[in-house]
Amino acid sequence: MTEWVGLLALGLLLGVRHALDPDHVIAIGTISARTPSIRRSVAVGALWGLGHTLTILGVGGTIVLVQGAISPRAGLAMEFGVAFMLIALGLLNLINARHADPPEPSRVRPFIIGMVHGMAGSAAVALLVLATINDPVLGMSYLLLFGMGTIVGMIVVTTVMTVPMTMVVSRAMVSRRWLTAAAGVVSLVFGVLMVQWLGGPLALFAADPSFIPR
Repeated sequence: MTEWVGLLALGLLLGVRHALDPDHVIAIGTISARTPSIRRSVAVGALWGLGHTLTILGVGGTIVLVQGAISPRAGLAMEFGVAFMLIALGLLNLINARHADPPEPSRVRPFIIGMVHGMAGSAAVALLVLATINDPVLGMSYLLLFGMGTIVGMIVVTTVMTVPMTMVVSRAMVSRRWLTAAAGVVSLVFGVLMVQWLGGPLALFAADPSFIPR
């Protein structure tokens, strides 16, 4: 029983830590830059975490239950999808930054972004579970708490990001369009770097790709 509690607590803590991955923070930052209030930022973080959790439970849970694995090429392809999503988000922010008052992002967008990130992260989480947990019930419980951790973590991340952004806009009279543009540039550059890395000689398009889940 003590082992169960320890593993489940670890899943929750690792979920919170997972929310702090650079690609997650950058993706949510592109939305936070266009979100004018802390309350709405909390909703954005929660929606991202919910989408991420549903994908982790669906894809990662299937891997755990069938004791399967994801091929290196499939894992890299999912990471490639995250890279292109970051590029698309960056370009979208740059386009919206042309407006004096950038429009708020759709409520659906953070949910979809979370699902894409969850797809890419499900391999790593599922393989971690398979390596340490033999009980499918315990494995699924671990994934659920991991997902809850990402929801909590992303709510904290978006709140922490939004507070200084809001203060800068209200007190320093810096237009939100510049924050939107800056977030877009960061997302675009990071996405391009990911594409460059994933398209390397040992990655997605190689004859024998190498994939280390993260």
